[in-house]
Amino acid sequence: MVRHYLPNIYWGVMMTDEDLKGLRAMAHPVRLRMVSLLTGSAMSAAEVARELGLTHANASYHLRILLDSGEIVEAGEERIRGGVAKKYRYPHELRGHNPRRRTSAEDHVLYARTLGRELERRVQERKARTKSLSSDLEGWVTPEVWERALDLLTEASHLLHDHNQPPRTPGTLHVSASSWAFQMTRGEDAS
Repeated sequence: MVRHYLPNIYWGVMMTDEDLKGLRAMAHPVRLRMVSLLTGSAMSAAEVARELGLTHANASYHLRILLDSGEIVEAGEERIRGGVAKKYRYPHELRGHNPRRRTSAEDHVLYARTLGRELERRVQERKARTKSLSSDLEGWVTPEVWERALDLLTEASHLLHDHNQPPRTPGTLHVSASSWAFQMTRGEDAS
């Protein structure tokens, strides 16, 4: 097998195309929606297709890419009309625990563009006159404040992911929550 090596600006190391597979798999609007859908509930390709308005073949294709990249896992099977359908889920509880995954700044930009398009779609579906939060900051804070903010964002993310229900579960609200917090390099004091 021939491996192609790409420079990785973000980590300052050389890496293979395989290392980039996960983030590139997520940098597609349909697959980003699938991962959100598969957080907290295992679904078959047919169920995903129905929920997202896709053909079964298209849903299966995107699920295969997510599965091959390690972004989703098989979560059992169910018998349907004399056949067997695989179920998939997004293992959010393991997110961020893959020391092999290294990504470049370019890959993060690709993901950010995809997320931006997905957020545009979600904002168009925003329910008017309901409680919400919009926050943006590029600023300077102490390391202690930064650590506390990251802890709170992580706690909120885990809370929502851990309690996510299958689509249209009675007693639930359809919500959107995105956050991306990181330290920046431009303007840092060289001392």
